[in-house]
Amino acid sequence: MNNRKHVRKASPFDALSYTLVAMACAAASVRLAQAQAQPLPSRDVQPIYQRLLRQIHQIKIFDHHAHPAYPDDPDVDAMTIPPSHAPLRLREANPELAVAARNLFGYPYPDFAPEHARWLIDKTAAMRKAQGQSYFNHILDQLGIETSVANRVAMPDYLDPRRFRWVFFVDSFLFPFDNRRLSSHNPDQAVYIPLQEKMLRRYMAQKDLTGLPASFRGYLDFITRVLEANRMSGGIAMKFEAAYFRSLHFGDPPEPAAEAVYAKYRAGGVPTEEEYKTFQDYIFRYLARLGGRMRLPVHIHTAVGAGDYFSLANGNVLNLENVLRDPQYLDTTFVLIHGGYPCARQAIWLAAMPNVYLDSSATEYLLYPSEFKNVLKLWLETFPEKITFGSDAFPYNEALGAEESYWLGVRSSRAALAAALAEMVATGEITEAKALEFAHGYLHDNAARLYPPLRLGV
Repeated sequence: MNNRKHVRKASPFDALSYTLVAMACAAASVRLAQAQAQPLPSRDVQPIYQRLLRQIHQIKIFDHHAHPAYPDDPDVDAMTIPPSHAPLRLREANPELAVAARNLFGYPYPDFAPEHARWLIDKTAAMRKAQGQSYFNHILDQLGIETSVANRVAMPDYLDPRRFRWVFFVDSFLFPFDNRRLSSHNPDQAVYIPLQEKMLRRYMAQKDLTGLPASFRGYLDFITRVLEANRMSGGIAMKFEAAYFRSLHFGDPPEPAAEAVYAKYRAGGVPTEEEYKTFQDYIFRYLARLGGRMRLPVHIHTAVGAGDYFSLANGNVLNLENVLRDPQYLDTTFVLIHGGYPCARQAIWLAAMPNVYLDSSATEYLLYPSEFKNVLKLWLETFPEKITFGSDAFPYNEALGAEESYWLGVRSSRAALAAALAEMVATGEITEAKALEFAHGYLHDNAARLYPPLRLGV
């Protein structure tokens, strides 16, 4: 028997097959290499930036946080800004502000010297009188803003409800007792706390209350009725500025503990700090639960604040982690206003929770686009579907009114967004098509999907 193994002679087709397989493997290796993000740009960032910027300028904006108002409007906020040392970009000497006024109003001067600023004051006053409700609509149109959220005590006749959605303040419910101890902490609190007392009295008057309800349950019912009325009046979310008054760490006391504090101090007396904290912690969490039940997102100031006595430790966004990661609030949408800056790197990881979003407002004022770009890039590389644009437009002063701050916020954010996305494209992290998808999300879609569609006359 022949025990030799049969060996098949190689054919030309075998060689061709080997060649095709090798080519396919090489092509796959190239695709894998191209799909791997690189630490340095593989292409020139500048032309990518220019292409993206042109398209980003065409995206209509949903402005998630603003305070539109005339300079003399007392309802622009539940607080006021005490004298403080402003960061460089918010000072009247910033030449960008004169550029904003030139673009919006044809301002003919390079600065805001008193004799020059008078021109702008007279010009805008005449335009407001002549244009009425269309005045701020025209500002939005010039900047490509489709809708702007208005954080205000109440909505005025001069804001068009088709363009401006109302977010109302709820901090005053935390301060129903004698607040002398709190007001004496520092000069800022001496300004803030009386304004919260005034806001609470306003809510009580709206519900025909001349004093605090006799029972704790009555007080909770009062809060619920105010929120229901505000929602019926067009409110789409509630806003906390609590970081200005106390720590953002809210414990979870039982209802009887808060009820005991209310019973003890409803008729008078000054609570200890521990007693007041127990009461406030419960009320905050009660409001958070109402937000989930009423489909009213909870907006929380989570960044450095105005005034010279703002506590960075108290306002640290990580103080909220025990609330944001509490399963009992999964039906409540939380928006971390101002993105926790200067703790923006930590704040984005709180957005891992399905019901937590970040808003970038004010950060684009505190930082120039060259640095704000880095904040946006980090967020876009982490949870791009959870970040939203906000202008934080506010009538800061005669030079930086709500109009100019709308302009500065929009222009800075569009530029910083294009720069962040261009770097991501150039390092192979995303395609230009994906970059534009992220841009639409940040500037409009991520925020717009949180709120019901506008229905007027219903």
